[in-house]
Amino acid sequence: MPTDLSPVIAASTRWLLAAFPPAAGPLDHALAEAQASHAVTIAAALRYPTALDAELLHLLGPGGSARLDSVTGADAHPLEGAAHAWRTSVDETVVSWAACLLADAELAVVAAACLAATHHGAHAVGDARRLTIPSPRDQRAAPLLRHPDLLGPIAALHREVLHALLGTAPVDS
Repeated sequence: MPTDLSPVIAASTRWLLAAFPPAAGPLDHALAEAQASHAVTIAAALRYPTALDAELLHLLGPGGSARLDSVTGADAHPLEGAAHAWRTSVDETVVSWAACLLADAELAVVAAACLAATHHGAHAVGDARRLTIPSPRDQRAAPLLRHPDLLGPIAALHREVLHALLGTAPVDS
């Protein structure tokens, strides 16, 4: 039974990097991708905590990026054809939760600690320090991806559900 979340993780990470591009340069892109990937992986593991949840995801599909594109204004131009087919593998809730984690390192620490309660295990992400303890270099590599105000509309889509799941109180914004 496939319980692999990698298609959703890859597509959702790609969406975040397209919507909130990193600073110029290959090192900045790699650092931003690592941060986005950690956030998306944690969010996906929390969203699909059991093997059955992952199986249902494979059966029903993640829903795509249409609402996210609408919120960011990316739907102004038609995103059709094979070049945009990856967008069908984007999970709106996963992206929203990842945006919450990218904007709030303390929340990311709590979320990473909660991975132990999933079938993915506590080490599903490995060392997520770039997400939970971002260095100044990490911040410079992903200024848009880590900016709470820019991430706000995406994070707001499903923030309350994430806070309820983690047992935390949302910060007033």
